Order: sequence, then structure tokens, then C-alpha cells
Amino acid sequence: MSVEAFVSYLSLEKNYSRHTVNAYHKDILEFISFTTAEYDKAQIDAIPYTIIRSWIVELVNKGISNRTVNRKIASLKAYYKFLQKIGAISKNPLAKHKALKTKKKIEVPFSELEMEKILKQIPFGDDFEGVRDKLLIELLYSTGIRRAELINLKKSDINSSKTTLKVLGKRNKERILPLLPTILPLLNTYIEERSKLEIVIDSDSLLLTKSGYKIYETLVYRVINKYLSMVSPKVKKSPHILRHTFATHLLNKGADLNAVKELLGHSSLASTQVYTHNSIAELKKVYANAHPRNKE
Repeated sequence: MSVEAFVSYLSLEKNYSRHTVNAYHKDILEFISFTTAEYDKAQIDAIPYTIIRSWIVELVNKGISNRTVNRKIASLKAYYKFLQKIGAISKNPLAKHKALKTKKKIEVPFSELEMEKILKQIPFGDDFEGVRDKLLIELLYSTGIRRAELINLKKSDINSSKTTLKVLGKRNKERILPLLPTILPLLNTYIEERSKLEIVIDSDSLLLTKSGYKIYETLVYRVINKYLSMVSPKVKKSPHILRHTFATHLLNKGADLNAVKELLGHSSLASTQVYTHNSIAELKKVYANAHPRNKE
């Protein structure tokens, strides 16, 4: 019962996305399966840390990455925090647990030249899908919105007169983002092409498939991979890399870190700071070229 209550808590009170809630739920059920099989304990509310530790060892021995193991333990830790919150347990068995060490994940953004090529030199086509694909990439790069935020955009979220975009982010937090004036002609062309579709099922959604349905995750990945492969040899091409590129390019041009935080919809500055390593590299380059002592 407490697991179901925890799932409801994440969904209704914490406003976590369905994907996140499902991930937490899956991790906890996996742990229950382990304790049942190895220790004949289906109830995990009063499990000691030694048993949790044995699960960690098993996961590592299976070749599961430290990063994934940490995520699973974070799900379990959140569950025990919930049990403390409702008074079901007095002590969190994971309170003093230290996460496994992981290699620092460095994501390489696309360069300004690569983005210039894709938006000005690549032929997208003048049909509905070509115009939509270009708008999709332009929106991701010029606003830094998340994949899910892009998919869930509605026509009413665009304010052409104010050149702003309303975005519903994580935990249903709403933010208003500025739109580049140059994106409006592309947006108008897309709306015109959209109106020519024979059938529109999801009429409120901004970005549609040619069948009239709201776009979906696989389509977004496919579009980004298709076009970015034309201009870049980088292995990783994803919506998140475009978000990373957006933040890095702003910081490289001197944007305030707090302003970038607000644009990205981050709840803490720490989340935004992961994007600063590339801007630091850019600053070092400028410093090396400009400082008179470096000429000696």
C-alpha cells in the first residue's frame, strides 16, 4: 500500500511527469523483487541498510553503470523519505549512504558555425514536413526548451504581437520566453502549411505530424539526427544537446548565469552551472589571445 501511496504522492503532490513517476516506481518494484527472492521479504519498509547494500553489489556485478545504480538508489531514498514524512518509519536506512563515484559526463554542444549551416544552408523543403522540421529545430535552439516542452506546445502559447512563448515546464511550472523576431516568418509559413492538412486530430497542439496528430519523442529525435548529421560528425545528436548548445552559446556571449537559469526553467543555479565548462574554455581562449603577458 505504501508504494502506491508514494507513487500518488509523486504524481499529485510533487507534480512529477509520468515518465519520472514510472521510473521511480519501476526501481522500487525491482528492489522489492530482489528482497523477496534473496531474503523472502516482500515488505521493504523496515529493510536494513545491509540488504540495500547487497542489492547495490548485485547491480554492480551485473555490469550496470554507477550512474544507473545511483539513480535507482535515489528512487529508493526518496521512497524512504516519504515514509518518514508520513510517519511510517522513524529512520531512513539510506540517510548516510554515499553515491557511487561516476565519470563526469561531458556533452559537447554544436558550434555556432554548425548551427549557422543547419539553419541557413541545409535545404529543408517547402512542404509541410520541411517547414515543420526547420521550425522544430529553430525553436529548440533559439529558446532552449526541453523535448517534452516542445512536444506539448499549443498554438495559444505563441504571442506574436509580444514575440513571446509560454512554456509549461517540469512540475507544471509556467515560464514566458522571448522569441527571436526572425522566427515569426517561419512560424507564419508553418501555420499556413498546417492549415492545408486534410485532417487535424490534435488541433490545439502547435507541432503536428502530417497525419494531424501531436508530434512525439521518436519523431523529434529522428528530425534532429537527420539534419544535424548533415553538418556535424558529433556522435550525440539529441534535443538535450540543442538545449545544451543554446545555454553554452548564450554564456559564451556574456549572458548572465541567472538569466540563463530562468530561460532554461531550472529550479537551482547548480543545474545551470553544468553548462559553464564550455564557456570557461571560450573565456580561456579570449584571455590567451588578448592578455599582453601571453605575447611574451
